[in-house]
Amino acid sequence: MAEEGMRFDLQVISSWIEPGSRVLDLGCGRGDLLAFLQDRKNVRGVGIEADREKAAYCISRGLSVLQENFNEEVLEYPANHFDYVILSQTLQQVYRPEELIRSLLVIGSKVIVSFPNFSHWRGRLQLLFTGTAPKNEHLPYEWYTTPNIRVIAMKDFRKFIAMINAEIVREVAINSHHHQYKGNIIHFLPDWRATYGIFLVRAQGK
Repeated sequence: MAEEGMRFDLQVISSWIEPGSRVLDLGCGRGDLLAFLQDRKNVRGVGIEADREKAAYCISRGLSVLQENFNEEVLEYPANHFDYVILSQTLQQVYRPEELIRSLLVIGSKVIVSFPNFSHWRGRLQLLFTGTAPKNEHLPYEWYTTPNIRVIAMKDFRKFIAMINAEIVREVAINSHHHQYKGNIIHFLPDWRATYGIFLVRAQGK
């Protein structure tokens, strides 16, 4: 597992990346994952970040990052150009997720996706007993301030991957709060107890 100082789901993701790989990180934020992979695993990485200030900060760190919105612009890369494409805690904010994931499965040999698990037991109980949209440590926004435009449960994502004829190579459920560096892996009742799901997927036949 990677060192502390990096969000827990990114620590898990970094442990899946083979040294010397070609990596595309979509929504790379301040570049913590790319910097770690570049420094520790000799990865050839490219990031895409819509936020101008975050993209500028990445560049100041010596990272190859483009200031673009991949929700609105086509990713023009050849097939299998990357060994891994990473979409961490971003899928719930994507306008056309099916179109995007299908595209990523073409340009990347493998795609790693992490997202908040909206079927976590606290969210279920809050909706059941209060009748209000879930708000907690890993979903810290009010319904009117959230950047999320859709909800995703881990079971939903498994069904989605089967529907598009892709396959899940690896899956990990974790319990960690929003942007925390610490967490743990959930083995028992992951769909109920995990705050985030992390999936490694690929197109069938790859």
